[in-house]
Amino acid sequence: MLSSPRLVRWLVPIVLLVAWLGIGGTLGPYAGKLGEVATNDQAAFLPQNAESTRVIEAGRGFDRNESLPAVVVWTAEGGGPVTGAQRTAATGALASLDGAEGIAATPSPALLSEDGEALQGVVPLRPDLGEDLDAVLEEVQRAAAQVPGASAQVAGPAAAQADLSEAFAGIDGLLLAVALATVLVILLLVYRSVLLPFVIILGAVFALGLACAVVYALAERDVVRVDGQVQGILSILVIGAATDYALLLTARFREELARREDRVAAMRAALRESAGPIVASAATVALGLIALLLSDLTNNRALGPVGAIGIVCSVLSALTFLPAVLLLLGRSAYWPARPKAPDAPDGRDGGVWARVAALVDRGPRKVWAVTLAALLACAAFSPALVSKGVPLDEIFVNDAPSVAAQRTLGEHFPGGSGQPAVVIADADRADAVVRAARGTEGVAGVTPFTGSGRPGQGGPLVVDGNVRIDVTLADAADSDAAKAAVVALREAVHAVPDADAEVGGYTAQRYDAQQTAQSDRAVIVPVVLVIILLILVALLRSLVMPVLLVATVALNFLATLGVSALVFQGLLGFSGTDPSVPLYGFVFLVALGVDYNIFLMSRVREESLRHGTREGVLRGLTATGGVITSAGVVLAATFAALAVIPLAFLVQIAFIVAFGVLLDTLVVRSLLVPALVLDIGPRAWWPGRLGRGVREPAAVPDRVGAGARAGEAAVRD
Repeated sequence: MLSSPRLVRWLVPIVLLVAWLGIGGTLGPYAGKLGEVATNDQAAFLPQNAESTRVIEAGRGFDRNESLPAVVVWTAEGGGPVTGAQRTAATGALASLDGAEGIAATPSPALLSEDGEALQGVVPLRPDLGEDLDAVLEEVQRAAAQVPGASAQVAGPAAAQADLSEAFAGIDGLLLAVALATVLVILLLVYRSVLLPFVIILGAVFALGLACAVVYALAERDVVRVDGQVQGILSILVIGAATDYALLLTARFREELARREDRVAAMRAALRESAGPIVASAATVALGLIALLLSDLTNNRALGPVGAIGIVCSVLSALTFLPAVLLLLGRSAYWPARPKAPDAPDGRDGGVWARVAALVDRGPRKVWAVTLAALLACAAFSPALVSKGVPLDEIFVNDAPSVAAQRTLGEHFPGGSGQPAVVIADADRADAVVRAARGTEGVAGVTPFTGSGRPGQGGPLVVDGNVRIDVTLADAADSDAAKAAVVALREAVHAVPDADAEVGGYTAQRYDAQQTAQSDRAVIVPVVLVIILLILVALLRSLVMPVLLVATVALNFLATLGVSALVFQGLLGFSGTDPSVPLYGFVFLVALGVDYNIFLMSRVREESLRHGTREGVLRGLTATGGVITSAGVVLAATFAALAVIPLAFLVQIAFIVAFGVLLDTLVVRSLLVPALVLDIGPRAWWPGRLGRGVREPAAVPDRVGAGARAGEAAVRD
């Protein structure tokens, strides 16, 4: 029988393993159910305090049957003018939809374009159709196709929402499969172990299941809000973070196993040295995400708590499930490779990270000067990254049907057709507001919303003493010219005395989101930097080193934006990015970039306390180089998986984070930071113990000692 102390030492990992198997079996399915509580209605993600948001609230009373418009556009086959018979048939086709399943109100008649070559009609759909939206749109398309000799397309908010839902359809299955397969292949190639990659993947999947279950419960109760973008980022973030934390712990456990026979003692030592950096790293990401709650954009605030929940679950899995499994498996977890004793002649003394450390040691000032110059050169292009929003024809990577239909609509009708600016004003001042709107540059037409529920029929509808006025813009609703027209329109109607007029609609929403994103960056960026700085000060017990690390990751972010500007506009053909992209990129890159510096510098500090700053830097870089680089490659690959979802926003985030993580891992953490610390010397740790002049040891001929070689071997084998 097992003695009582021995029973306890094995009972704890067994209980933890059983608990996580229960969590995985019970909550794992929630990773595929999160879409049930997600919404892709972009109107739900507008700035809280923007004028366009207030217009939505004030305008609800004018939609007796709240609707999601589908705009049908007909053009004659082969080009040329449409006939009167075709116009009559189009109006009949629209009328045939009245009262059909999913139709919220009577469709409009078909309107002829000024050039006589196209027809347009609006079909109001119920906004709560959910998964039935595609079927209703297919019915609209079938009815529209009955017009002889004409081609029919469906544009407008309903069609765009359907295409968006289709794009996000791969979130639950395709994205997760690609991410997990990518991580598994990388782990198998790097670690050449049969069991370990599967253990790490299983821990990440358990963490994701737990995170999705928590988010599902909160979203179901409207505590948090989830859309396809947040859902996709959560999956990638949890898989990447859980894998990174697992790699740090498994590498340290292997190193400790090479030094001692007792696996329990080895795990205690590994947890003692790894838990602090892992928790500090997770805190930087989680608190950085929580800082998004300061945003006025609802989708930013949605990502904050959801992402933080994912990080907490990742840490929980890495520090409970993984140690339990590693304890039970022991050295067999690394089979067929085996941890070697520190002084074993394994032939790896000249490993790549020992050579990198030697390179930095030979000329630290030259190394940091060259790398700094290269990063500054890349950062110089960062102002070229335009973040005014992505035009409708660039939202989808592929040419979606709604985009093609909107393009046809814009060729024959005013650019803002189907997506008018909406003015809510005092009914007694309606005539003055209409005159002001008509006199605004960039306005193609002004029509009060009538009691019949359709413009142009009946008198103006008055709700709570207000009227609604629809303003058609001359330019495409997503263009810079349309945004300028909205600004001018606001100035014009605001100037009407006692009208209390406000302007909303699609273009106004885009403009408000852009302005809000700029103000959000001014608030959130400093807060995130302060949070990270305080965590680093507490972990490293220094002031100089944290400032140095934060400055280098901030430079890495700017360099990444510069390269992204060249790639997006020069290679991928994007005219700009979503206003939220730079902020997301900052939060992820700065927080995750600090992660790798935490992993490095916590080990450097540990070694420096024993051997002095110079030897500590070289030993720390050699010991952690392989595992941190592996973690960086894994995280970059998982974020790159976002590119399988055909949306410009996610493709841009995927590139920024993947490239930035690799740049940080291979250049900033491997060359710039170690070279700067070597050049600054013990003063880098001021005012901590090391910075107050801990005596450097006597010169050591072999600067990368046996312990460092063991760390390198632990990663390479």
